[in-house]
Amino acid sequence: MKKFVIPAIISTLLASAPAFAHPGHATGLGHGLLHPYTGLDHVLAMIAVGLWAAQQGGSAQWKIPTTFVAAMLLGSLLGMSGFTLPYVEAGIATSVLLLGLLVAFAMRLPAMLGMGLMAVFALFHGYAHGSEAASMAQSSYIIGFMLATASLHGIGLATGWLLRNRAEIAVRLSGFAVAAGGMWLALN
Repeated sequence: MKKFVIPAIISTLLASAPAFAHPGHATGLGHGLLHPYTGLDHVLAMIAVGLWAAQQGGSAQWKIPTTFVAAMLLGSLLGMSGFTLPYVEAGIATSVLLLGLLVAFAMRLPAMLGMGLMAVFALFHGYAHGSEAASMAQSSYIIGFMLATASLHGIGLATGWLLRNRAEIAVRLSGFAVAAGGMWLALN
C-alpha cells in the first residue's frame, strides 16, 4: 500500500495550483470533486488534517476529520447565504501554517480543543467553497468538495498510519513542508 500512497500525494501536490479559492469557478458535482485537488492551500491543509489525526491515534483519527468536514459544511452554508466572514484568505493561510506545525511537532491536544481548532480552520475553507457556489442550487458542488476533502483527509491518514512506526520523521518533515507552504500562501 505504501508504494501507492506516496505517489498519490506527490501527484496531488504537483497537480495543485498555488492559488486560493475564489468565486467564479464552475459548479456541479464534478467541479466540487475536483476543486479541492486544484488548490495548493486545500491539498496541504486537508492532507495535514489526516496526518495530524493519525498522529493523535484512537478516536481522534475519525473525530478530527469528521469535525473538519462538518464544520466545513457549516462554513459553506454561511458562504452561500451571503454572510460575510472577514479575513477568509488569511484564515486559510493561517490554518495551513498551523496544521503544518501541529504535524511537525506531533502536538497532542485535548480532544475537544483539537476538534474546536479543526472547526475554526474548516469554517474558513468551507466559506471559501460556499461563496463559490453562489446559491443553494449548487448543493451538488458542496457535496463534491466535501467528498474530495474527505478523500484528502484519507490520504493523510493512510500516510500517517503507514509511516507512524517506520518513518515518523518523514511525517514530521511533511508538517514542516506544509507549514512552509502556509507561510508562502500568507505572503502571496
